[in-house]
Amino acid sequence: MTSEPRYQGARGDLEGKACVVTGASRGIGLATAVRLGRAGASLLLVGRDKVSLKQAARTCGGRQKTADLTDPDAPRYIIDACLHEFGRIDVLVNNAGTARVVALEDLDEREFETQWRLNVLAPFALMQMSAPHMAARGCGRIVNVTSSSGRRPNAQNVAYSVTKTAQLALSRAFADHWAPRGVLVNAVVPGPVATGLWTGPGGLAEQIGAGRGAEVMELAARQIPLGRFAEPEEIADVIAFLCSDRASAVVGAAWAVDGGAVPTVL
Repeated sequence: MTSEPRYQGARGDLEGKACVVTGASRGIGLATAVRLGRAGASLLLVGRDKVSLKQAARTCGGRQKTADLTDPDAPRYIIDACLHEFGRIDVLVNNAGTARVVALEDLDEREFETQWRLNVLAPFALMQMSAPHMAARGCGRIVNVTSSSGRRPNAQNVAYSVTKTAQLALSRAFADHWAPRGVLVNAVVPGPVATGLWTGPGGLAEQIGAGRGAEVMELAARQIPLGRFAEPEEIADVIAFLCSDRASAVVGAAWAVDGGAVPTVL
C-alpha cells in the first residue's frame, strides 16, 4: 500500500490552460489528465480506443479525440482539434506508448517501425506543431513521458528501449531551441509502474514470466531500491508539477521517477 503523493496539482494552477494528453484513456495518461483537470486545465484527451476514452472523459472531464499516433496524419488532427475546441494550446503531454516482449533474435523492422513512429515521430510532430503556438503567447509546457529503458536498454524490448533513448534526445533538443521563447520542454523517466501494461492480462509480467506474472512482479520489485513499482498517480504528480508555473526554471530535464531502479548520479 502506498502513501498519498505530496504534490497533487494545486487547484487553479492551470486555470484557463488548454492541455493535450496523449494515451489518456488509462494508466499514467489518465492519472495525468485527472491531476491537470484538478488544477483547472481544459483537457483534450487523446487515445485509440473510443470506449475507454469516453470513460476517461467521464472520470476527469475534457474533450476527446480518437487517434492512432502511428498514423502520420494523427498529430495534425490532434493539434487542429485542440485549437478548434479551445482556441489555443498551452500544455502538451506526450504520453502515448506501449511495449511488448520481443526476443532480440526475433526482432524485425516492423516492430522498430511501430515503436519509432509512436515514440519519436509522433512526439516530434506534436511538438513541432504546438511549440510555435505556445511561443506566440510567450509561455508553454511540453512533457515527454519516456522510460528508464531509454537509459538502461533491455534485450527483451530493444526497439522500445532504443526509441525511448531517441525520445530523450529529442526532448533535450526541443528544450534548448524553445526555452528562449518561453516554451519549457522536459521529460519524465518512469521505471516499472503498476499499470495494465505490466499487471494486466497479457501484460509484460505475464509475457516475461510465461504465466508466472505475480512471480515476475515480485522479483522486479525487489530489484528496485524503493522496493515496489510506482503508482501511475506518482508519475502524474511529477508531470503536473512540470506543467505548472512552479517549474518555471526547469528546462531540458529528464526526471527519473523510477524508485531508484537505474543507478545514476546525472
